[in-house]
Amino acid sequence: MTLPPTTYLRLEKTGAVIVDIHVIPNASRTQPDGEHDGALRVRLHAPPVDGKANLALQAWLADTLGLSKRDVDLIRGQTSKRKQLRVSAAACEKADWSALAS
Repeated sequence: MTLPPTTYLRLEKTGAVIVDIHVIPNASRTQPDGEHDGALRVRLHAPPVDGKANLALQAWLADTLGLSKRDVDLIRGQTSKRKQLRVSAAACEKADWSALAS
């Protein structure tokens, strides 16, 4: 598996990949918007209420990478704009990492 050369993707020893994301909630639509301070900036359509933005972010990342939602976990930043998500090692092989870089 080869990851694109970006600052926001890190390969763990287990084979899982950590994705650093800076979220901008309440956007008109969900889309990546470049990088911010070493993280992928994502404009998120969902409001930051009752964890809706976190669920929407997990679903967006899974969909963008061509994975199932269960393959993506939020591991840090439940109430912060800066979040870390883990893509399971089993799913990393079939993930479309180039979709994030575009």
